[in-house]
Amino acid sequence: MTVVHVVLPNDIDDPATPSGGNTYDRRICQGLAAAGWSVREHAVRGAWPAPDATERADLTRVLSAIPDNAVVLLDGLIASAVPDVLAPQARRLRLVVLVHMPLGDDAEGAALAAAVAVVTTSEWTRRRLLDLYGLPADRVHVATPGVDRAPLAPGSDTGSELLCVAAVTPHKGHDVLTEALAAVGDMPWTCVCVGALTRDPGFVDLLRRQTHGYGLADRVRLVGPRTGDELAAAYAAADLLVLASRGETYGMVVTEALARGIPVLATAANGLPEALGHAPDGSRPGILVEPDDPPALAGALRRWLSDTDLRQQLRRSAHGRRTTLRDWTVTAASMAEVLKGAVAA
Repeated sequence: MTVVHVVLPNDIDDPATPSGGNTYDRRICQGLAAAGWSVREHAVRGAWPAPDATERADLTRVLSAIPDNAVVLLDGLIASAVPDVLAPQARRLRLVVLVHMPLGDDAEGAALAAAVAVVTTSEWTRRRLLDLYGLPADRVHVATPGVDRAPLAPGSDTGSELLCVAAVTPHKGHDVLTEALAAVGDMPWTCVCVGALTRDPGFVDLLRRQTHGYGLADRVRLVGPRTGDELAAAYAAADLLVLASRGETYGMVVTEALARGIPVLATAANGLPEALGHAPDGSRPGILVEPDDPPALAGALRRWLSDTDLRQQLRRSAHGRRTTLRDWTVTAASMAEVLKGAVAA
């Protein structure tokens, strides 16, 4: 049995702070174990990617205890912050770094240079890393997130049930979304925002003031994080997933919506077009607008809410895209191929 040591943030299973990165890490560990790997997890505490001296020392102790020549898969949130910790270990360990979100700094470049392989979660991220750091192309791989099968959401005739699934932070663009919703306030809709409210309390307060100022407090609901059955219920009740992110390396919530046949209105930021993809007939199962453009987002919302034919067309396309989605076994198999290459390196 081949062994892989996986170094993870210690909040990976915290239900109060769900994230796409944590979900990806957990599903990879489960998928590798199901495929016959011996997965040995090392959850390291720290305010990654800005650890203090004690947290850096803890990571050093964890890596130092791993046997020579072992394969070590490190979450990029950790690895990219500590190239000085990785470099000495790279002489005796086979380091593989999983990059969820490129940081674009010298520390990350040095950390990735110390790895025998780098895995990204999208083609966009792979291209970004190659452009940033000039890494050898054959060392940078892609393991696109999978998605679980899910029942079709019934949808409503009016398309008025909007859903946003994202931690409430500036990066996710809830302020842009609120401004766009205010511009279509004359139309019938409600918007449920599922996502952590603790990562940037100041921004959450600002957003609440914004919704109150626009008179939308009873129509834009910030319900906090949801997982399991509660999250599934939120998707089941939705007509349209709306994501106003200023940047996304992929956007797992997009494919989670599409797995239920729910169309998507999102920004064309980074890897989001890749996640949205196309139905087998070539159509887009949603609408893409430029990031940080409330009028464009509002215009797309108005078209969705007012045009029955458009809603039907996008739903058909979403149903088609649903048939093309890959599950997590494919993601785990892609990761396993990279790790096998590290073993042979």
